Amino acid sequence: MDGAASLFHMEGISKRYGGVRALEKADLTVTAGSIHAILGENGAGKSTLIKVMAGVVAPDEGRMTLDGREVTFASPAAANQVGIVCIFQELSLIPELSVADNIVISDPPKRFGMIDRKAQRRIAEEALARAGASDIHPLALVKDLPLSRRQMVEIAKALARKPRILILDEATSALTAADVAKIFGVLKRLRGEGLALLYISHRMNEIAELADQCTVFRNGRNVASYAAGSKSDNEVVELMIGREYSHIFPPKPVRHQSGAVPVLEARNLSWSGRLDNISMSIGAGEVVGLGGLDGQGQRELLLAFFGVLRGLSGQILVDGKPVSIASPTAASEDRVGMALIPEDRKTEGLMLPMTVRENLSFAALDRLSKAGVIDRGAEQRLIDDMVGLLAIKTAGLDIPVGALSGGNQQKVVIAKWLMRQPRIILLNDPTRGIDVGTKQELYQLMRKLADAGAAILFYSTDYDELIGCCDRVLVLYDGAIKRELVGAEITEHALIASALNIHGEGSGPRQGEGA
Repeated sequence: MDGAASLFHMEGISKRYGGVRALEKADLTVTAGSIHAILGENGAGKSTLIKVMAGVVAPDEGRMTLDGREVTFASPAAANQVGIVCIFQELSLIPELSVADNIVISDPPKRFGMIDRKAQRRIAEEALARAGASDIHPLALVKDLPLSRRQMVEIAKALARKPRILILDEATSALTAADVAKIFGVLKRLRGEGLALLYISHRMNEIAELADQCTVFRNGRNVASYAAGSKSDNEVVELMIGREYSHIFPPKPVRHQSGAVPVLEARNLSWSGRLDNISMSIGAGEVVGLGGLDGQGQRELLLAFFGVLRGLSGQILVDGKPVSIASPTAASEDRVGMALIPEDRKTEGLMLPMTVRENLSFAALDRLSKAGVIDRGAEQRLIDDMVGLLAIKTAGLDIPVGALSGGNQQKVVIAKWLMRQPRIILLNDPTRGIDVGTKQELYQLMRKLADAGAAILFYSTDYDELIGCCDRVLVLYDGAIKRELVGAEITEHALIASALNIHGEGSGPRQGEGA
């Protein structure tokens, strides 16, 4: 493809970090007017590849050409100047600034040596409209926006730079279904305008809908390129992980009503118009899912249990006894034994500049200390157990956790809380932005923890996960539980109908459907 149709070409690109091989003789060809999907597990080299392409890091060897001419980029600004713009999975927005300030921050319009605020707002409005996000006010502060809206601002910011090549690294991972549909329309329109788009996603349905061409990376090398639709999902996954793969969830044990006291219970929980008289319970060994359209109160319910929300009404019971959970610290105390795996691992789950070791042991320091002195031997044994249990891939425990792949960072977040041996585990969309192999490992871990007696409340935006992992699913709509699905009732049809608050025959499972 490195002929007349080739816009950008990378050949023999290698990059190492110490003893870790991130890329090894990697090749890639990008064509104008097409959407090219880059596939691979976390740690396969995808992120390093696009960082080289976007001028974030310099390759150790190899060459790049744009329009047939060899190019090198000393910085992201240099790549931007020739029209290569990247939307990274980690948002680059400054929370304290407005949406408009963020969109034009690299090149604000000037008038008489001062920033032209009217022109800035006009540019921001045009970029937001082009991104399908005209409902976001350009003067709103980014810190006041939910994660899904911030991601839309990030996309608008990239489009404001008028790219020739637009790279999207898990750019839809935090978006609502409605926003994803808008972005798909935007990307297809940009393709029609002649842009080249590189699209990285772990969501196979997105690849199927959008991509024209696909390239699979594994262990720092590109192992296959093919026309989209020419391989089955299983064939693609096997290319990604280098072994035969069957995308199955761990079997669910048959559960019988025992009459045991629930480990966690809510009675008439309400909060600020976002939670409406929530009553529910979870027993030991159960995985209970939270379904429904994004933004219907699922995240608020998890935060309510974990002591984050103020002004909460109703009761929370642990082991049948009312408890007051006024803070996350109180939630994680032994009398409650709760852990929350947050939505955004980068900002809520990890301290990125600190080491893997420090991040792992942080939540359990009180258990590992005596008279203010940390028992280093006990700490090391527990860390080794967690690294083994979750198969965390790291070049060492004393490197910054930010140097790990996204999937391994998520494993560190989970391991950090497992070091406290929680018996109530709250999961807030934990597989967002991680690869299929790591997802399968987390599904197995979730079932293993439940089998050991943990009570798990699991929110996911992926219907397949709710169907495959959960014993029961509570579907929320407008802050209230509208339906409980149990066992074979948990089907895609029932989940969607309940999420849309559709009642009647159509909201039940179709004949022949099952979990």
